[in-house]
Amino acid sequence: MAKEFKIYTKTGDKGFTSLIGGDRVPKYDDRIEAYGTVDELNSWIGLICDQDIKKPVKTILLEIQNNLFTLESQLAKGPGSDKMKLPRITIRVIEKLEHEIDEMEKNLAQLSSFILPGGHPVVSYCHLARTVCRRAERLTIKTAENFHVDLLNIKYLNRLSDYLFVLSRKLSKDLNVEETPWNP
Repeated sequence: MAKEFKIYTKTGDKGFTSLIGGDRVPKYDDRIEAYGTVDELNSWIGLICDQDIKKPVKTILLEIQNNLFTLESQLAKGPGSDKMKLPRITIRVIEKLEHEIDEMEKNLAQLSSFILPGGHPVVSYCHLARTVCRRAERLTIKTAENFHVDLLNIKYLNRLSDYLFVLSRKLSKDLNVEETPWNP
């Protein structure tokens, strides 16, 4: 018989939560801020997936969502998690993002200025996800000042924000949406 899983535990009612390994920390702990922002990013990517976009793009976005859960688990590690075998971000998933960026850029016009976000809801969602990704990256770097953070996690977030920018451009092109250059 399966153990019942309740969504509420009441263990966080006083402003503390548990890291993987059992340590209790305040909900404003840098690690919680970092993985909470990665979770927010994951939700934005889910919204992009819900749009009318091509299946190959959705497939990549679903892989990214899985990678983000992996990244969240890495950021949620506490001292007691050393003996647990948790999934990790690998160089292979970063290289896959780079490959996807390169493939999309083959069919895009060369950039000559910054581009203003917008033009179509799905393009705007990509830009929102990109900015949340940049925040997640900053918070992960901040977390790394006091706790061990694998450099590949930071590198993945950096590359993912690039991917989301190029995806916004690809979707603009697919949807025949004109990109608006920044006019300083």
